[in-house]
Amino acid sequence: QVQLVESGGGLVQAGGSLRLSCAASGGTFSNYAMGWFRQAPGKEREFQAAITLSGSTTYYADSVKGRFTISRDNAKNTVYLQMNSLKPEDTAVYYCAARPWLVVKNNDYNYWGQGTQVTVSS
Repeated sequence: QVQLVESGGGLVQAGGSLRLSCAASGGTFSNYAMGWFRQAPGKEREFQAAITLSGSTTYYADSVKGRFTISRDNAKNTVYLQMNSLKPEDTAVYYCAARPWLVVKNNDYNYWGQGTQVTVSS
């Protein structure tokens, strides 16, 4: 079983930046593709970014491409989401997720964190 714990959320003004972290334990981190998702009130959880096992390839939703950057440090068992140029519509609970081996850009991940709130004020 893989446990995931997100941190780094908070309140930020529009145009600001935040970096989310997700610490993993209970498995061999480098065997898992990692993803970030978000869920705004009244909306479904949606894919934001994903990264391959080695970190060599990344994927993004169109809405965050060029503003968000996903990265991972396999030595620290941690995946990050750097969020720049934040907009009020980025307000949501952000979740990290893990699945063995292959990246997908949907919700088909085996393990999920508890989420961290990001609020962007206008």
